[in-house]
Amino acid sequence: MNHSPTVTVHFSQAIMQAAQRLGLSLPEALVTEMSARDRVDLESQNRLWEAFCQAADDPLVGVDLGLALQVGHLDTAGMILMSCETLGEAVESLLDYHPIVGEGGTFDFRTITAGRCELRYQPLYHTCLTTRVEAVMASMLSLTRWSTGEAFRPSHLTVCHAPRSDLSRYQDRLGVPIRFNADHNALVFAPEQLRLPLIHANPALCRHLRGLADDLLAGLENPSLGGQVSTLIRGHPHWGKERIAEQLGMSGRHLIRKLADEGTGFKLLRDTLLRERAERALADGERAGRIAEELGFSDESAFVKAFKRWTGSTPARFRAERGD
Repeated sequence: MNHSPTVTVHFSQAIMQAAQRLGLSLPEALVTEMSARDRVDLESQNRLWEAFCQAADDPLVGVDLGLALQVGHLDTAGMILMSCETLGEAVESLLDYHPIVGEGGTFDFRTITAGRCELRYQPLYHTCLTTRVEAVMASMLSLTRWSTGEAFRPSHLTVCHAPRSDLSRYQDRLGVPIRFNADHNALVFAPEQLRLPLIHANPALCRHLRGLADDLLAGLENPSLGGQVSTLIRGHPHWGKERIAEQLGMSGRHLIRKLADEGTGFKLLRDTLLRERAERALADGERAGRIAEELGFSDESAFVKAFKRWTGSTPARFRAERGD
């Protein structure tokens, strides 16, 4: 039995509380609907974000929301992150337990060079995309600083979109450089920062909360259609929409419509997964021709064209920039 991706009601409450602080009016029926749930489906979350963004007159309202986010808004996952012993342990926990907060995006951690690592965020929705991404990135920055007693010193933030306001406004709010039109949404910092101790570390509490979180994750174990599609793409990257739909017992048109109901799309899911797989393979030294064959492209030229569309760079340049 499929289910739509969901978000913890606590995160939805953060949006409603932000609207209240800013004096913004949200549809009463929507607020009532959110308040009566434990989990909010992504389609309803999209409607909440649309109402919030339409009511706000500041393009950086997402940044302000992210900076105001508190641990409690992240449900059990937030409490786990807070009670970890080190930042590195908290990053590992985020990768494990972020679906408790929301299933609308994924996190990935990469060590890029000896002096640089990235905690990346990939959204799987379209509605109010840039505002929501800025809220996630600002919250990652703010909560990491708070949990380390302001000892965390990131290098910069990167986002895939163009700036929505003057760069000085971003700098004033975030206190760290932000680079736009980047390949990834990422919090960038030196690997040694992972050893920073967390000020509210509590190993016993953390172990207890992990048990509760495992139970919560088990309740989400029936994958959404998008999750099922992603699994099939990972296992068979050369399959197209019709073959994937056939495996799920539906037509390609029905698959597209059902994915749209979840706030995502086949092309977005496939491009995201193929891009991640291609980048890993290039970083591991695989030849572009071999990667093209593995991912189901007709030839190396078609893969190079797709990779440039995904990243703005050729595979050769991607390798050179990373010193491979």
